[in-house]
Amino acid sequence: MKQQSQKIVLLEIIWWLAWTCLQVFALNFAGFDWKISITDAVISNFILGLEGYSIILILKVYQPDKSKLYYLLIWSAALAGIYILLVEFALGIAFIGNITYLQFLDNTILLRFGVSFLMLAFISVLGWIWFYLQTQQRDESRKSDMERLSREAELYSLRQQLQPHFLFNSLNSINALIGTEPARARTMVQQLSDFFRGTLRRQDSHRVTLTEELDQLKLYLDIEKVRFGHRLQTEVFMDEKSIGMMIPSLLLQPVVENAIKFGLYDVTGDVLISIQAEVMGDDLRICVENPYDPETTSPSKGVGFGLSSIERRLYLLYGRNDLLTTENKNSTFKTCIHIPQTK
Repeated sequence: MKQQSQKIVLLEIIWWLAWTCLQVFALNFAGFDWKISITDAVISNFILGLEGYSIILILKVYQPDKSKLYYLLIWSAALAGIYILLVEFALGIAFIGNITYLQFLDNTILLRFGVSFLMLAFISVLGWIWFYLQTQQRDESRKSDMERLSREAELYSLRQQLQPHFLFNSLNSINALIGTEPARARTMVQQLSDFFRGTLRRQDSHRVTLTEELDQLKLYLDIEKVRFGHRLQTEVFMDEKSIGMMIPSLLLQPVVENAIKFGLYDVTGDVLISIQAEVMGDDLRICVENPYDPETTSPSKGVGFGLSSIERRLYLLYGRNDLLTTENKNSTFKTCIHIPQTK
């Protein structure tokens, strides 16, 4: 913005010099010598330049709205009148006794008024447009900042809402283990500490590598395996190309948590949660599968707060509503996330 202002000031100076030179040649062509021509052009255009600058100062403080743009014409006409008075006074003193020039000055008053009015009106309109565009740009920037802060606050809120019930369940499990298996309770406390320490480290990271996300997910699964014992089994498949790809931090935990909730709670026996990551084109696709009992669980119920929050996060980050899909087939519920790899 500062560079643009400097460029505009430079253009105004060039324009003022060009117009002054043009007036010098016009007066010389009219029969006056170079001294008179230069003096007339410099004095009159100096006054005109000051009035043009005063308009810019006024517009910095006050810009009339679109319904009052006629104010610009009123200002221009008033300043043009003042310009004529100052020019007559200054040039009258500079060329006192030069009857020929003073008669020429009187004969060109209306012409000078018309030219100065057009010049000042032109400066007024351009100045108004310039400050109007600056105001619009500031408003857009402020609106963009507000939207960004609001989006970041919502993303933070969504991440925070996913943790409390997991913490409560873990604490309940620890409480149950303290009396019967204190060693396992201590292990679970350490795992829970490591998990939340890793979660806090990732609060300010919008994106991490898939490997980092899976490392954090492993801490979560280790805690859940203490709760559910041998019933919970997991497997992770990912191709080599996907290892270094980026993913929004803490994205997979609520998906896996949803799979555990609707997989283990209503199914007897061991349950296998499968996590698959693959590259599709230039982007990353991650799918989580879990079994469910069709007699006790409706697949549509599997889309709980966890998945709806993930869908919302993906929309806030990428502006798309088609990045999370679910399907159920042969008593298996499958959740897939498509993660664009923005440059």
